[in-house]
Amino acid sequence: MAEHYKPFKYMPWEMSLEERFQEYHPAYSEREAVVEANRCLFCHDAPCMVACPTTIDIPTFIRKISTGNVKGSARTILESNLLGATCSRVCPVEVLCEGDCVLAHDHKPIAIGRLQRYAMDYAAERNIEFFQKGEPNGFKVAVVGAGPAGLSCSGELAKRGFDVTCFEKREWGGGLDTYGIVVFREPVEVSLNEVKMIEKLGVTIKTNVEIGKDITFEQLVDEFDAVFVSVGLGAVPEMQIPGEDLEGVLDGLEFIEETKVRPLNDIKYGDRVCVIGAGNTGIDCATIARRLGSERVNMIYRRSEAEMPAYHFEYQFALKEGVSFMFLTQPVEVIGEGGKVKALKCRRMDLGEPDASGRRAPVEVPGSDFEIPCDMVITAIGQKKHSHITEKLAKFGIKTVKGYIAVDEKTNRTDHPKIYAGGDCVRSHGEASTVMAVEDGKIAANGIHRALCGEGVKAELLPTHASKR
Repeated sequence: MAEHYKPFKYMPWEMSLEERFQEYHPAYSEREAVVEANRCLFCHDAPCMVACPTTIDIPTFIRKISTGNVKGSARTILESNLLGATCSRVCPVEVLCEGDCVLAHDHKPIAIGRLQRYAMDYAAERNIEFFQKGEPNGFKVAVVGAGPAGLSCSGELAKRGFDVTCFEKREWGGGLDTYGIVVFREPVEVSLNEVKMIEKLGVTIKTNVEIGKDITFEQLVDEFDAVFVSVGLGAVPEMQIPGEDLEGVLDGLEFIEETKVRPLNDIKYGDRVCVIGAGNTGIDCATIARRLGSERVNMIYRRSEAEMPAYHFEYQFALKEGVSFMFLTQPVEVIGEGGKVKALKCRRMDLGEPDASGRRAPVEVPGSDFEIPCDMVITAIGQKKHSHITEKLAKFGIKTVKGYIAVDEKTNRTDHPKIYAGGDCVRSHGEASTVMAVEDGKIAANGIHRALCGEGVKAELLPTHASKR
């Protein structure tokens, strides 16, 4: 950090680098968890449970904490959501379960996420195993992608006796939970422990295997009774402006990944950083840069605060971290010197009529160009769709919607009778999140079970929130 810089009063610079990247919310003690659990009204038609995409029985798991049955609480959570440990940390509870808590209007909502984490940590620390592989039923299922949707589907099928093989192109399973969630929200060990849990259910996870390179969809369809595609989305797209190939221009997801796979002291960051985009990934990039030691971090967004895609609570979090926001600002060029980033040239914008997204479209203000001095630019403007995957699936008659794989919402089956899909690769509308991907995996597992094992499948195995795409 430059000597001339006076840190923001709310940034704990006296902390070590490792301390700055500890989990943002400390774990509850037993007493804290019991006190918080006893605040719950244990509603009969609990709105928090309705708001949960995976329909966790929230009043029941909280009641069990209040009575000291933490093991039973963890089981209740995992029966609905096998990735309960991750979701307890990364779910946008402020707009889901806690946002619908009946106490939220006049009091403080129950800290459902932190209570769920307490139960999940309790089980993990004691190596408690709740489920086993079901009695073999003779069917084989291939899962493409070991992200949250793929792990959820794999685990649910294994519990019912399916022989499941999951193919993952990365070195580790877990998808964005492992690689793309900032470490002070979820340590990488939490996600990898969930991968191990799925493996203990009898799922074979083959890493460093890429579809189209190491194995083909044709082989999977021939060799397996069903295929579940959960490939997520790809890298951040190019900005299509001059200078974005300069040293110091980074993909936002790759910047986050650095904090998960490398020692913090080895991560390069700029003194003055510009983050392009105002979504949740952009917020993560900006707060990482601040915690690493960046003097100034500006988030650049071409629309106004009202249109920004990040959750409002994420926006408030970034402000408290000392991140600055420049709205109605469009990057037009990355200016370099000696092959490295020197400044970001931007243009002022106004808002016109609503576009196809429903948001007011940005309109350039002529003659309004200006430069922001910086030595690093991080792009966080969404993710590319896997067009090479959809092109391969098109050979099987599978359609797309806005570039996303089209599925039947009740079963997550595509137009091909043996191929199902879920997770971000099918999210043509609505919010993409870990918890929605987990539910997609459950829906697909239910659909595969019903299709292969017949109409005798019990009612409780049918999809729960299929309408919440």
